[in-house]
Amino acid sequence: MPEPAGNAPDFTQHRVFWRLIGYSALLGVLGSVAGLVFLAVVGLGPRWYGEQQTGWMDGPWWWVPVAMAAGLVVGLLRRAFHSPEKAPGLIEDVEAQHVDHRPVPSVVAISAVSLIGGASLGPEVALGQVGGGAADVVSQRRGLDEDTGKALTLGGIAGAFGGMFSSPVLSVVLVLELARPGRKVFGPALYGSIVAASLSFAIYFTVAGTIFLGIYEVPSFDFADWHLAAAVPLGILAVLVVLATMAVGAATTKAVALLRLPALLTPVVGGLLFGLVGVALPLTSFTGSDQLGVALDKGSALGTGLLVAILVGKMLAFAVSTATGFIGGPIFPVLFLGGVSGILVHQVVPDIPLGLAFACLLAAVPGAIVGAPFTLVLLAALMTQVGPLETAPVLIAVGTASLTVSALKYLRARRSAATEPSVA
Repeated sequence: MPEPAGNAPDFTQHRVFWRLIGYSALLGVLGSVAGLVFLAVVGLGPRWYGEQQTGWMDGPWWWVPVAMAAGLVVGLLRRAFHSPEKAPGLIEDVEAQHVDHRPVPSVVAISAVSLIGGASLGPEVALGQVGGGAADVVSQRRGLDEDTGKALTLGGIAGAFGGMFSSPVLSVVLVLELARPGRKVFGPALYGSIVAASLSFAIYFTVAGTIFLGIYEVPSFDFADWHLAAAVPLGILAVLVVLATMAVGAATTKAVALLRLPALLTPVVGGLLFGLVGVALPLTSFTGSDQLGVALDKGSALGTGLLVAILVGKMLAFAVSTATGFIGGPIFPVLFLGGVSGILVHQVVPDIPLGLAFACLLAAVPGAIVGAPFTLVLLAALMTQVGPLETAPVLIAVGTASLTVSALKYLRARRSAATEPSVA
């Protein structure tokens, strides 16, 4: 029996809540427009690149000067905007539940050039900045209190992602699971995010007609109880992939710092490096979203050796892009690393179904970095269209990866505390 209206949550009975819903609707419209325009602009790079090649040294050499030119433009934009060395991060913005609107134009411009030029980064940072930055402007001009401003920020980011992910459910769950807002913020943020993400998706789908469902078609497989046990080592493998990625990133950052390049030249050298990697291993270029689909379709033809090289090459391209001043998000490159790892597992151990290995590692590799297990299981389910039973090992793999990383951090902290000299 439905509860009477008088038992509705208290926050819905205040005028500020309905103002929040109205502003969230506007941000949803803005998010859809931003998504349509930005994704169309950054799609120019892959369209100019032409047909996606897959083999050793199959990438076009002419793309190297294009990547270097993109690096030069990035350097000029960073100088013109006086951009800080470290760009805003998506996870940090969501966790803070606040986005400063002032650097948004520079982040969007630099990210657009970065992605057009083939940097191994994703579009989520720029779109999150647009949605969150717009919420910051509304909050300041309308004099919203701190909690309402936080809720509106999360709604703005969810609205910006509603079109990109083509799934309002995924956008809402992602934002709320990352932010983990307090009791006063959660309810308004939930409803505001639903309104913003749903409107954004409706407009985006009407105009673009594209959806996120089944983007990676994996072969169907019959669920077996041993899949649950197999998910545990797959989760541990995901941690090893992340540790390798972090090691490559740290080494690349250190190498770039030792070069002491002028700020304007650093992104040019970065473009040269990931451009050369893209010539040798063309599947490492761009965000990795379309390239992962190609790897999944042609995995058996590529062979184990080439897939390992692609995995390492993507780690290097991602690290170079991040360390040399390009701006973009980590989600899509990390999904690529997870998906390719799953393809490799199936090739090395054919008894593990491709769909199982792919779905588990697609979610578990980012799961070792981001504390959002339900989002990642939902993401894998939507992208691969695996059945309800098959999501159980995916959740186990994500949980294993996340808990393993947490255990490693705990042990490291314990060891550090034990080696510190005691203060009398």
